[in-house]
Amino acid sequence: MPAETLVTMAGGVRDVALALTVGGLIAIATLLPPGHRAVARAAAVARWSSVAWAVSAVAYVFVSYAYIRNSPVAPERFVEEVWSFVTTIDLGQAYAQMALGAIVVSVLAALVRTPVAAAWSLVPVVWALGWQAQTGHAAGAADHHLATSAMFIHIAASALWLGVIAALLLMRGPLGTDAKAVVRRGSRIALWAAAGIVVSGIANAWIRLAHVSDLWTTSYGRLLVLKVLLMSLAIALAAWHRRVSLPRLSDAQVRDRFWRVMMVDVGALVAVVLVAVVLSGTAPPVPIEAVDAPSPAYFLTGYELPPEPSLLNWVALWRLEILSAFAIISGGLMYVVWAARLHRRGDRWPWYRTAWFLLGIATMLWITQGAPMIYGMVTFSGHMVEHMLLVMVAPLPLALGAPVTLALRALPARTDGSRGPREYLRGVIDSRLLRFLSNPIVAAVNFAGSLVVFYYSPLFEFALTNHVGHLWMLVHFTLAGYFFANALVGIDPGPNRPRYALRIVMIFATMAFHAFFGVSLMSSEVLLAPRWFGLMGRDWGPDAITDQQYGGSLAWGIGELPVVLLAIGVIIAWRRADEKESRRKDRQAERDDDAELRAYNAMLAQVAERDREP
Repeated sequence: MPAETLVTMAGGVRDVALALTVGGLIAIATLLPPGHRAVARAAAVARWSSVAWAVSAVAYVFVSYAYIRNSPVAPERFVEEVWSFVTTIDLGQAYAQMALGAIVVSVLAALVRTPVAAAWSLVPVVWALGWQAQTGHAAGAADHHLATSAMFIHIAASALWLGVIAALLLMRGPLGTDAKAVVRRGSRIALWAAAGIVVSGIANAWIRLAHVSDLWTTSYGRLLVLKVLLMSLAIALAAWHRRVSLPRLSDAQVRDRFWRVMMVDVGALVAVVLVAVVLSGTAPPVPIEAVDAPSPAYFLTGYELPPEPSLLNWVALWRLEILSAFAIISGGLMYVVWAARLHRRGDRWPWYRTAWFLLGIATMLWITQGAPMIYGMVTFSGHMVEHMLLVMVAPLPLALGAPVTLALRALPARTDGSRGPREYLRGVIDSRLLRFLSNPIVAAVNFAGSLVVFYYSPLFEFALTNHVGHLWMLVHFTLAGYFFANALVGIDPGPNRPRYALRIVMIFATMAFHAFFGVSLMSSEVLLAPRWFGLMGRDWGPDAITDQQYGGSLAWGIGELPVVLLAIGVIIAWRRADEKESRRKDRQAERDDDAELRAYNAMLAQVAERDREP
């Protein structure tokens, strides 16, 4: 059998087994209550599918190398070459990490008994998918970051959608009369997966097609059109069955009729996966070619040097990073949906909290997709602007929006013992780790101290040279700023907030720390990340060390205004709390005829009487 056919078969088995593994684990984690008889079926699906995933992932390493080598070799020599392939070549290392993730999941799946354990077992799945996104056409696309992020969303969403629907079908017998509720839960997950597939598919097509005519004049374009049609068919069938067909069926009809109809959904999705496997092995119309004489900036960042910073460029320059954009926009949409749900229910949610949160979402989009991210890749001062906006500016309106409080009020609570989004959110809030991180003192230390740890350690260069490190930086510093702002002016649950006087002290302590950090950078003659900023080859702006010193002044200047605003917010909250306490005492005095004051006066009279006695 030709090696190319073996690669296609091994890849198809790997992707289907991966999807079934995800479906089984998701069913245990969020669709089924513990102790339900369908849990055993879901656990069996996850267990055996993960074994098939591990075996096919290991086989994929060998058949892929045989296809790349394209010549016969002695078996013992072949094994040695494969070992060299997975230890020294980037593509082989990615294949090996995918196989390692599959093996780890196969071990964990054999031990899963609870929803929380199933949720944790999905972590190495994400790890394996991250490495898989580095392979194929994404690895050599012109916009490497956009291509790999879009590929990650695409394969993760595909695995989630196919896995959930297949798991529902395989559990149809044990589900019994609970089928309706479980299918509704699965359909919500499938809706988010479908959105991820569509968004990432559009991004992939944008990168790989030179002209619209490539859709029907090239093999890659025709396969892409076929995949879109199959996806559209699957989405339409899923929407119709769950919105129209399912509510009309009784529990007995669900056990008989609905599952047969869902087989059409699964057939369309399997066809989508198989077309995707073939598509990944088809050359795109935009050829992957090495850049002739790449500039230093292109060699380091994968992009040409942006134009010299100006007020217009800070507003007009944008570059899509689809993973963070998808997460941020999804967060904003969910917030609006939750607020509308409370409004329809007759509950009150202040409009200004929605406005604050959407302002934070817009700020995060500009930071992660606009000029702060673009200039943050090529200059230290730009990176400092990006960092200070992440940790000091964006988290304040996000905390004032109180997203956790809104989610706890809007998300429905499960009554059958299963764990939905609200239950997992409640578990995270009540966890020891979050209570520790949200402690005001710890939040203040993390808010100020992680600045030094990040910039004066290898983490800084890791975030510059590795896209995953950059995404980790976005998450960490946004959360650090949110924890600090929430401890001072927020209303979300988590921290035991200190007295207002101590909050003021904490604010000015962090202000002094940021000032000290900025002054240390302004006076430093040692370049941070010299192999990055020192070799960027900029033909505009100051030299690297001068730019770093300028970045120190920005750290001082940008850090002062948000902290002052935060202090003003604490003072206003302090005043309102005092006024509220005064009104409470006035109402109490009206109810009990000022009993507290009369008791205090009586106590003073007794003291005076004792003083007059000889």
